[in-house]
Amino acid sequence: MRGPFTSLKRLLLASIAFVLGAAVLTYVVDPLQLFRPSRTAFYSDDTRVQNAGLIRSQSFDAAFMGTSLAIHFRQSDIDRALGVRSLKLAMTGSNSRQQAFVLEQAIDRGARRVIWAMDDFIFVDAADIEADPYLSVDLYRGTTKGIASYLFSAAMAKEALFALLRSVPPLQGPLTRAAPFLPVKFALADVDDIYALPRDFDVAREYNAKRTLAAFAYITSPVRSRFLGEGYGYDAMAGHFERDAVGLITRHPDVTFDIYFPPYSVLQFVAMREASPETLKIVTDLTAVVAQRLTQLPNVRLHDFRAIKAVTHDLDNYGDVIHHSPAVDAMVLQWLASGKHRVDPKQPTASLDELKAQVEAYRVPK
Repeated sequence: MRGPFTSLKRLLLASIAFVLGAAVLTYVVDPLQLFRPSRTAFYSDDTRVQNAGLIRSQSFDAAFMGTSLAIHFRQSDIDRALGVRSLKLAMTGSNSRQQAFVLEQAIDRGARRVIWAMDDFIFVDAADIEADPYLSVDLYRGTTKGIASYLFSAAMAKEALFALLRSVPPLQGPLTRAAPFLPVKFALADVDDIYALPRDFDVAREYNAKRTLAAFAYITSPVRSRFLGEGYGYDAMAGHFERDAVGLITRHPDVTFDIYFPPYSVLQFVAMREASPETLKIVTDLTAVVAQRLTQLPNVRLHDFRAIKAVTHDLDNYGDVIHHSPAVDAMVLQWLASGKHRVDPKQPTASLDELKAQVEAYRVPK
């Protein structure tokens, strides 16, 4: 019995040593930069995880938040247009609970300005942030549980090992070039490239009227149109807006919030008009209240880009009914800088009324 017991003991000790070694490797290399900034760091498009490290490692005075509608902005473009040192924290498919939580962490670390792309669908019902399966609040807060989950993560140990190998001079070039094609997440050499379109991206092929109209036909098909209103409920959404957006803003009166309604194509609203009019009513009723509420807060500047007909009716600006091209990204930054489409607190629903008139009159091209 002594032989098997000794072997089992050795196996157990070896396993413990391996796990501890992996944890030490993760701590020393620190691929997420939770403990210290790194000049040789690489970054990941997994923004829900990556943002926790960015908030701790980067120097910034402004935070940029949104969903996939804001995900392709580059920090360098935001900085040039708005005269800030920004940190892009946009997360695809994120809801208001996630966004408010991450923004609060950024504010606590020094953000004095928030640029927030506020989609209506971020306010759909979602899990409480403490139970959110897609966002580790403990990792952001740096609790013992969060740090342990980071250090004892096999995935992070793999990333740390790859980063260590990549730091060896003879391997640096080949592994850096190969990283985008390997099963590693931390493959981006520049923080400016996190979830940004490649410099040589074929914009005309991905953003054009043909694709936009095809997306409109797809989402208004009778077998799919019910999804237009999935998760939409006025009372719940209005409650989430008050808790997540208004709550965050009023807790930080010394922070300036530039909030904007993104320039969806007109077809987003026409799709609702055609296939889910009750959803369109929820959206317009909700955003009317949002506009009225936000324009009364002294540290908020609200901008509404949804009724800029020259942009939203030009279907070549879109890849589907909501996602706009990099050219529109640049326009958004210009509008924010100039305040051209800022909502007047004395007429908070004027742009919404114009949008409603456009949607009612619009006829879909054949």
